[in-house]
Amino acid sequence: MRTTVSKAKNATYDAGLRGFFAYRDLGAREATGGGHAAHIIRAVPGEGPKPAWHTHDLGFQLVLVLQGWVRFEYEDIGEVLLERGDSVVQPPGMRHREVAHSDDLEMLEVTSPAAFQTAEADAPAA
Repeated sequence: MRTTVSKAKNATYDAGLRGFFAYRDLGAREATGGGHAAHIIRAVPGEGPKPAWHTHDLGFQLVLVLQGWVRFEYEDIGEVLLERGDSVVQPPGMRHREVAHSDDLEMLEVTSPAAFQTAEADAPAA
């Protein structure tokens, strides 16, 4: 592992897991040999989520809202609104969905491992 720097100036945002988001890789995947990933996620203005329940096969996921807001729904705690400075640590395999977000949303997401599977899931019982 080596020290890795990711500069905001001239950073690129690419397509990723969700079409309504753009992703900026912060270099953690390469620095940790795939053990972790860290990226900034930006909303694509005018594109809204398709609130489908799903799960991720990973050991750790943290989201920190840097700008704007996002509304998630989790099978264990229900719907939550996260605003600038708010964060969530999501348990492995937790059914969840994104319900809505602001056009100016920016989030930091950290996962372990970097590569993981996402699977559609049935809605939890009411």
